[in-house]
Amino acid sequence: MQTQVLGYPRIGSQRELKKACESYWAGTSGYKNVLQVGKNIRQQNWELQKNLGVDLIPSNDFSYYDQVLDHSLMFGAIPQRYNAVAIQPDHAELDLYFAMARGYQRNGLDIIAMEMTKWFDTNYHYIVPEFYKNQTFNLFSTKVIDEFYEAKQLGIITKPVLIGPVSYLLLGKEKEAGFDKIDLLKNLLPVYIELLTRLKALGATHIQLDEPFLVLDLSEKEKQAYQTAYQQLRKVFPELNLILATYFGALEDNLELACDLPVNTLHVDLVRAPQQLEELIHKLPQEKTLSLGLVDGRNIWKNDFENSIAIINQATAALGKERVWIATSCSLLHSPCDLDNEKNEAVLTAEIKQWMAFAKQKVAELTTLKQLTNNEEATLAKDKLAQNVKAQQSRKTSPLIHNEKVKNDVANITESHDQRSNAFAKRRILQQEALNLPSFATTTIGSFPQTTEVRSWRAKLKKGSLNQAQYDQLIAIETEKAVRWQEEIGLDVLVHGEFERNDMVEYFGEQLSGFTFSQNGWVQSYGSRCVKPPIIYGDVYRPEAMTLKWTNYAQSLTSKYMKGMLTGPVTILQWSFVRNDQPRAATCTQIALAIRDEVVDLEQAGIKIIQIDEPAIREGLPLRKAEWQNYLDWAVKAFRISASGVQDETQIHTHMCYSEFNDIIDSIAAMDADVITIETSRSQMELLNAFADFKYPNEIGPGVYDIHSPRVPNKDEMVELLKKAALVIPKEQLWVNPDCGLKTRGWDETKKALIEMVEAAKTMRNN
Repeated sequence: MQTQVLGYPRIGSQRELKKACESYWAGTSGYKNVLQVGKNIRQQNWELQKNLGVDLIPSNDFSYYDQVLDHSLMFGAIPQRYNAVAIQPDHAELDLYFAMARGYQRNGLDIIAMEMTKWFDTNYHYIVPEFYKNQTFNLFSTKVIDEFYEAKQLGIITKPVLIGPVSYLLLGKEKEAGFDKIDLLKNLLPVYIELLTRLKALGATHIQLDEPFLVLDLSEKEKQAYQTAYQQLRKVFPELNLILATYFGALEDNLELACDLPVNTLHVDLVRAPQQLEELIHKLPQEKTLSLGLVDGRNIWKNDFENSIAIINQATAALGKERVWIATSCSLLHSPCDLDNEKNEAVLTAEIKQWMAFAKQKVAELTTLKQLTNNEEATLAKDKLAQNVKAQQSRKTSPLIHNEKVKNDVANITESHDQRSNAFAKRRILQQEALNLPSFATTTIGSFPQTTEVRSWRAKLKKGSLNQAQYDQLIAIETEKAVRWQEEIGLDVLVHGEFERNDMVEYFGEQLSGFTFSQNGWVQSYGSRCVKPPIIYGDVYRPEAMTLKWTNYAQSLTSKYMKGMLTGPVTILQWSFVRNDQPRAATCTQIALAIRDEVVDLEQAGIKIIQIDEPAIREGLPLRKAEWQNYLDWAVKAFRISASGVQDETQIHTHMCYSEFNDIIDSIAAMDADVITIETSRSQMELLNAFADFKYPNEIGPGVYDIHSPRVPNKDEMVELLKKAALVIPKEQLWVNPDCGLKTRGWDETKKALIEMVEAAKTMRNN
């Protein structure tokens, strides 16, 4: 019985990769430093897994920015606009790679970045491949080969990980009309064959091919593509052990297709979809191995050994031990690195910590499960089983978990909790009279740059080298500077800048009961952007007001409208590690009631415009369309509960980013926010078409520039985007804003871009 890890976190346990990349981008270190840090992380990851007893250790799960972008570079799927970057001197491949991810604005060049969107239903973002009619592919980058060889030099024969050919194509987007991206399979497969040929020559025996689209709804043409691709690979490589990895859901109607594909091993996610095991063990062909994804790659709770052993025994009874592997449910990319780094019990108590496992601990869980089912090292393994049973029981009975008042509040929700007093058409008239804002009103999404200095204040407060009064004075000065600057450039609706906030979810979690935190529980969101998700372990409620202090202070500085800035219940849920002992809908409703209390307090304090951000509502969609409506019903209701406690004159905004809206536009309308701001700049306003086709009745702020790229757009560029928007959305409904918060940007580029944005709005008003 073998163990395998599908992928390991690549940021480093102290976020070494983030720091190296950002230093390189800032010009304060060279590219050799980035390469060396990457090499160090890879070696540490391989040796850690080897020492913990993993049988099949992955390679090519490391990335300097994004694994999908790695494949685009590897396959030569490089949009032509980057050709000029590719011929720049020195370390061209690394600069080309980062230019594709982040845009490029130097050496006289100004090139926009590739589009970015969510990786299935996770909070990880990938760079979307761009496909063109009759596109050809070639082996441009040898990263996967180089990293396999690198591990081999350490004496470790790894299992190279590749995104499978069909999933890679389905992850991309056709950038011109008149063709279907899946038709490019015939051009792509020869590159896979070349890759596998070279890996085999170096000594690779197992290849992991990730095909997560097998847990989604597929067309007949896409199903046929799977058969074509894997029949061809098997024909060329009859002796390679091909591992077909699926995750994030159940195979369902694709189960027979997956079982019949000519691979050696089929991996399935039994954390997200345990119900598929019964059918699998009856339909898996006799020559194939089944890899059981039992250790949760997407959450931080300890594996329930008794439950996992029961599943393993069920599988081995039907298939035999030689045909069963034990594995992580998916890549551990979505897990923090190491629970051993959590040493401060004032942050994470011993009682809660005993219920948890990070990536390193999850790898160890695989080995323990193998020992328990094989009766290896029986005494040690049985001790670990006893400890695990004790921890599971402690979690079920702990008084930390349950709060009867919260449960009663949820039980007493009525229809009035999720309804505004009047429909938007009437509210809009009242809001126009009350607010008197100009056409093409300008605002930002909420946050301003969190400079090194601002972050240092927070660190000093935690260490005690600044007291609360000193810290508050510094934040007050920074907030006033931001307010005065916004007034100076002529923004219509201001924000306080959120200098007191560490993260849009973590900040609220710190003030809500039922949440706890880690010191070093970082996970990658995109590129060098890492987040430290809160941990929801128990019933959630708001002990006291969370944002009134700084919102009221900022409003006192100006006669202009100051937006109250909140994170919505669905996003707090999605971007946290969530308790797995009750339905997610129940936890979300608890959070919604807490946010509702805050919204009402802001209104009573005189705040006329309140933004409740829900960037994660689209990513929470189940992967199967048949399950969408149930999720959308409770997610939309949770938002409405949070927003509906105010008077008609109070304007509720929401924000969403990096989402395809077409399929859920009716649910977005059902959220009934007065104004929605969305990301549309990277898609050149393409995403706005969903709102136009639907005839979306409420007001919209389509992002007019991409904050995830360091380049500064000019006024004319934004005017062109606004003109595109005005062709499909009545100009009376349009707001002008960046596509996301500005926390990660520098002040110089932020100021330049927002000045251009305000001028673009003025130009549109005068047209």
